[in-house]
Amino acid sequence: MERLLSIDRRYIFVFVALAVTIPLLIKFDLPVPVTKEVKGIYNKIDSLPEGAHVLIAFDFDPASKEELLPMALALLHHCFRKNVKVVGMTLNPGGTGLANSAITDTGKQYEKIQGEDYVFLGYKTGVELVMINMGENIYSAFPKDFYGNATVDLPVLKGVQSLTDFDYVIDLASGSSIEAWIAFGKEKYDFDLGAGCTAVIGPDMYPFLQAKQINGLMSGLKGAAEYEILINRKSTAVAGMSPQSVVHVIVVLFVIFGNFLYFMSGRKR
Repeated sequence: MERLLSIDRRYIFVFVALAVTIPLLIKFDLPVPVTKEVKGIYNKIDSLPEGAHVLIAFDFDPASKEELLPMALALLHHCFRKNVKVVGMTLNPGGTGLANSAITDTGKQYEKIQGEDYVFLGYKTGVELVMINMGENIYSAFPKDFYGNATVDLPVLKGVQSLTDFDYVIDLASGSSIEAWIAFGKEKYDFDLGAGCTAVIGPDMYPFLQAKQINGLMSGLKGAAEYEILINRKSTAVAGMSPQSVVHVIVVLFVIFGNFLYFMSGRKR
């Protein structure tokens, strides 16, 4: 028992490495139950008529793209299937390239036209000030899109003057932008708001769900996997659930085994 309790931690790292690698080499799917929080976002988009406007804020950077980019892609596929107009933006300077590529590449798959079916407004600094400005007039907040086109001339924004005119707003966040969207957007200009976030900040978002300040939540890779299942498009998130789940099992077993050895060795003494 003493030898096991003092085992070189590198052996544990080897077990974790195998737990990640083997599920990637031997493909298998694990069941991913769909939660009501994720279904809240899906149901809202699915209920929108053709031509409705959805604003997606890509408020994350490459450091968190493994969790949040699959959410963004799943949302874009759903919106383009429904022929919903997509307006993208970011309040994170590191998310500009990721957001633009995601919208453009997904739009091409559905033969959507930039400026008519979707637009990426780009990055704007200021966070709360940007939200307030968009709530008053979106064209003053973003006079030009990411490519330098005058937003007032874009057909995709026809009928949209401010945040109030969007049928749905979704924030994909790796930081505290969801709280800002609630305080300076949702509560001030009264629009429906959904959210996606990294798993580590997911638990902090549940009070906003209970208060009806957001109508749905995707948390971490599991949230993205749930949405992929809902739109019947299993991709990177569903594939990532197998190694993640196996690693979680390995960690739990190590914790149980370590505690068992600890108490047994204590009883022996």
